[in-house]
Amino acid sequence: MTYAIDIQVDESVSAAVDAEALVAAVTATLRQQAIDAAALTVVITSDEAVRELNRDYRGIDGPTDVLSFAAREESDDAPDIALPPEVAAELASYLGDLVIAFPYSERQAAHFGNSVTAELQLLAVHGTLHLLGYDHQEQAGEDAMWSLQEQILSQFGHGALARRDYEA
Repeated sequence: MTYAIDIQVDESVSAAVDAEALVAAVTATLRQQAIDAAALTVVITSDEAVRELNRDYRGIDGPTDVLSFAAREESDDAPDIALPPEVAAELASYLGDLVIAFPYSERQAAHFGNSVTAELQLLAVHGTLHLLGYDHQEQAGEDAMWSLQEQILSQFGHGALARRDYEA
């Protein structure tokens, strides 16, 4: 299995983020889903940066905990782009980007009595599942996604975090 997981953390919160724990959570998700090769980026940033992305890409003018930007969203009206073979091969395994709001995540962790690391791992798992095509817009999809999160997070001793709702 070949994974390239790039963790980028704003300098202002870098001391509070366990990048290795995030890599472990993403890796566990990819392994659980039997993904052989994948690359993705996880960005830990401010509520304001996530609010701007949420507004610009989802039309929701407010922060959220995690945003997923899939690199391979299927669309019938997307143009076909001819890429050089070496670029096409590199992009084939790129899943996309996760952007996590650290302050929002910190508030969620406090609200639920979790460590910030456990909360960030939950969000990394959740976002990675979105990049892999999972969705929780309908009850069946939510049930499947939350079940997978619980299985994956149980490896780290916090599977009970997997199912809940929160509005900061």
